Amino acid sequence: MKHHIHFSVELFRNSAYAVLIVFATTFFLLLVGRNEIGEGVIALIYLMPVIWSGYRWGQGPGMSAALAAALAFDFLFIPPFYTFTIGSLEGWLVLAIFLAVAVILIGRFEAVLSKARQATFMYELSSALANTRTQDAVAHTAARYIQQLFQAQLVNVIFRQPTGESPRIAVSEPHDGQGKGKPDCLLPILNAWGLIGEIQIWRGEYGNLPSEDNPLLQNFAVQTAKALERTQPVINKETANGFASKPSAK
Repeated sequence: MKHHIHFSVELFRNSAYAVLIVFATTFFLLLVGRNEIGEGVIALIYLMPVIWSGYRWGQGPGMSAALAAALAFDFLFIPPFYTFTIGSLEGWLVLAIFLAVAVILIGRFEAVLSKARQATFMYELSSALANTRTQDAVAHTAARYIQQLFQAQLVNVIFRQPTGESPRIAVSEPHDGQGKGKPDCLLPILNAWGLIGEIQIWRGEYGNLPSEDNPLLQNFAVQTAKALERTQPVINKETANGFASKPSAK
């Protein structure tokens, strides 16, 4: 809930900043004078704060800026003035084209930024998994990163040793989280031994999960499997050294 509230407050604050930038642009246009520049130029100028807001803060603030710009454009610069009524076909076309271009640009920015965030997140996950030394640490790291990225209600990482000698590792993130019903996403963990475990994800209230065949989720499963396979010999070696160090009974 702390993450959800923080996310909502941040989104509201950034959207307010985006609207304020639109108001500042409107004030500048009023100073220049609507008789000095045409409706097409005004529409292009209004695209600047919309594009900046979408690039700087994401889709929500970008859409807030686009809506505020469209309302200000209609109310102040499309005849008849000081009303939201549009009196000509040209005015309708200009406003419609402005909104269409704004929505398309914001969507493109969001897609690019989403890919960049995912690439950064995968790099951080790979670095974190590279520093793990036990399979418990691998499971905890994978569960924590997946839960943070998707704001999931619950993430379980279940793993069993291939020899069956050790109890299975079952990690939940958050520790006190509870998933309702079946998992919304189930990722198998596969490596050279075959199926060695699974990652269970329950969708959160404010986050959406991609499909199970999504490359990002598949990459999560692959990175986790590699880290588990890498730590397996370490555990066996340490165990063997421990037995070797024990004095023989006479």
